[in-house]
Amino acid sequence: LRPGARARRLDEEASGTLEPACTKGTVPKNGLSTHSSCLLKNALFISNLFFTVMGLVVLGMGLWGLITKESFAQERIGHIGTDPMLVFVFLGLTLCLLCLMGCVGSLRENSCLLRLFSGAVLILVAAQVLVAIAAYSLQDQIVPVLRSGMLTAMVRYQDDLDMRFITDEIQMNLQCCGADNYRDWEMNLYYNCSAPGVQACGVPASCCIDPLENGTVWNSQCGVGAQQLVEFSAQSVIYLGGCLGGIARWIEQNKQLIGIVGIALLGVQILTLIVTTRLLDNIQWSKAISSQRDVES
Repeated sequence: LRPGARARRLDEEASGTLEPACTKGTVPKNGLSTHSSCLLKNALFISNLFFTVMGLVVLGMGLWGLITKESFAQERIGHIGTDPMLVFVFLGLTLCLLCLMGCVGSLRENSCLLRLFSGAVLILVAAQVLVAIAAYSLQDQIVPVLRSGMLTAMVRYQDDLDMRFITDEIQMNLQCCGADNYRDWEMNLYYNCSAPGVQACGVPASCCIDPLENGTVWNSQCGVGAQQLVEFSAQSVIYLGGCLGGIARWIEQNKQLIGIVGIALLGVQILTLIVTTRLLDNIQWSKAISSQRDVES
C-alpha cells in the first residue's frame, strides 16, 4: 500500500469501520476477536457444505426413482403429484435451500438469515429427538407395522406402480422374497395358484436369484411356477427368505454403525446451532459497539 492509503486503512481500523484481516488475530475495539469470528464463519460454512452434499444425495435419490419408474412419461405425468419419490425430492431441495441460507447468512453476517437458519435447525433437532424417542418406545410394534405395509404392497403389486417399485427394490437389494417367505405371494390376485394366466403360482422377477438372462436382458418370467416347487428346487431359482428377516438381519448387523452415524449427525447439527448462536451474538455485539461509537462521535 502507498503511504497515504496505508494511513487511511489504519485510521479506518482504528475507527472500527474496517476490521483487520482474519489472519492477524487482533482484537478490535468492540472486544471481539476477528480471528475467532472468522473461525465461526468458516466452521458454519463447512457444516452447511456437508449437509448440502447430503441434500444433493437425497435429491438425486428422488430424481433417480422418478426416472427409473418413467414417471415423466406422457401417460404417467398426470399422476406424478402422488409419487412417493417426490418426498425425497422435497427433502433434498429443502435441505439444500436451508444450507444455502446458512452459508449466505454466515458469509454476509446477515442476522435475519442466521435467525431463520438457527430456528429451522432447532426444529429439525427437536423433531429427530422426538422420532428417536418414539421409535425406541414403540420398537415392539415396528415389525408388525412393517409386515402390514409389506403385505399391502404385495397385494397391490400390479395395480400400483409405486408399490411395485418399492417392493422390487427391497427384494432385489435384500435378496429376499415376500414378507416372511416366498409363499406370501399366494395372497396376490395374479400370483395366486387359483388365478388364470401365466403368472399363477409364480413370484415377481425381483425374487429371482438371476433375473437377467445372459446378464443383459431382464427375464420377467423367471419366477413363473416358483410356488409349485419344493424348497430344495426353488432355492436355485428364487430367494426363499422373507424381507422382514432380511431387514431385521441388516439392522442387527449394522446397528452400531447406525447408532454412530445417527449420533454424529445429531451432534453436528447441535454444534452448528451453537456456532450459529455464537456468531449471532458476535454480530449483535459488533453492531452495538458501532452504534455506541457513532453516538460518541
